[in-house]
Amino acid sequence: MDYLSFPKAWKWQVAFFFLLYSWGWVSGQLRYSIAEESDLGTVVGNVAQDLGLKLGDINRRRLNLRSEKSSKLFIIDQKNGALTVNERIDRESLCGSSARCLLQLEVVAENPLETFSLHIEVLDINDNSPFFANSHQIIKITELVTIPGVQFPLEIAQDFDVGINSVTQYILNTNPYFSLSVTKDDDTLIAELVLEKILDREEKSEHKLVLTAIDGGEPPRSGSTQITIAVLDLNDNPPIFNQSRYKINVRENIALKSVIMKLNATDADDGINSEFTYSLDPRTSYLGKELFDINSVTGELFIKGPLDFETANSYELFIKATDKGTPKHEGRCRIQVEIEDVNDNVPEIIFTPQSNEVPENAPVGSVVGFITVKDRDSGKNSETKLEISPDLPFKCQLMSNRYTLVTSGHLDREKVSQYTITLIASDLGSPPLSSQATSLQSVIMGSHHCPLQSL
Repeated sequence: MDYLSFPKAWKWQVAFFFLLYSWGWVSGQLRYSIAEESDLGTVVGNVAQDLGLKLGDINRRRLNLRSEKSSKLFIIDQKNGALTVNERIDRESLCGSSARCLLQLEVVAENPLETFSLHIEVLDINDNSPFFANSHQIIKITELVTIPGVQFPLEIAQDFDVGINSVTQYILNTNPYFSLSVTKDDDTLIAELVLEKILDREEKSEHKLVLTAIDGGEPPRSGSTQITIAVLDLNDNPPIFNQSRYKINVRENIALKSVIMKLNATDADDGINSEFTYSLDPRTSYLGKELFDINSVTGELFIKGPLDFETANSYELFIKATDKGTPKHEGRCRIQVEIEDVNDNVPEIIFTPQSNEVPENAPVGSVVGFITVKDRDSGKNSETKLEISPDLPFKCQLMSNRYTLVTSGHLDREKVSQYTITLIASDLGSPPLSSQATSLQSVIMGSHHCPLQSL
């Protein structure tokens, strides 16, 4: 994250994003958007207005936010219902390089108790410059025998921004010996150096180049790396992998140091020129290098760090085999690693009581509270069911994506003055995981308190 002050040019861009993307109440949910790095106090939307609350009811309803991670970023004005920025918003810290950054919160209103889904999309601004992991690259080329048209892979520039604010072009300083070839693979721009003229070491033993990556922001940002071409005096075969692309599946709970595949490259040369070592290519992402590694001699790809399907469900690894000749030749392949989900997250029960006291004359179907069940796994592992302790005058009713706890029978304070209600949530994984939560409900006489809602 660059913390330098940004040019005025993006200030109006933030305002434009805000006007364009603040959606309000859509399809039963509150949806807003806000540009990252917006000033504290910036209005995201008016929650009370979009919920249809009257101005005089706002203070009584005591609107507040609830979220596991994001509730402190925003605050609701208790006088007018405006949702404003409360803390610095850094999109890259919240969502990394994900194409979309969507924060999920809940608005809780009291008197009566209600909850509403709130989705806030954090929009990217061009606040990061492209950069290269290595400020200096060295490429060795043999004089005379390397013919024009040969291409040399270059390091891919990184940019923490996304979309148009990420890298959109590369440029190379003008010189008579080299040009630049830029291709697009999926959403990644790949630059390669193209030899235009045969090199002669006696004429010039070293060439200095500058590769610059430019993003598409307004105004654009850039980053550069120095490239040194070392021309060598007079190995003509690079190592070759069996395939240029591989795809493997790995369970997220696999043990550290487990070998997940063995690569096999060959080199048609003889002697030391046919010997080579395996390594992760610089094109492999930082996270990929933290989680995977390869034995330089055997070509065994193994687990280096713990995998988590909920964090990332796939990785792209670039592997190279480098021979020991002079100059060195390299062969490359790409491995797509798909992470398989394991049922390793228990369901989470969030119980929001309407009241901890129930009048004994409350009619059947009176609402006692709201229950939300969440599971961070995917597929069947994330599907859940909710059960309530038996033989109680209460039951759970499924409404939309949450449950409502209601009375299912008549209450008698003289027989039972307090109930302990145990909620058990289980997922449909194999084996299933479960969790439970407990609520105490007291039975009171009459109905001189605020009446409970009935379904």
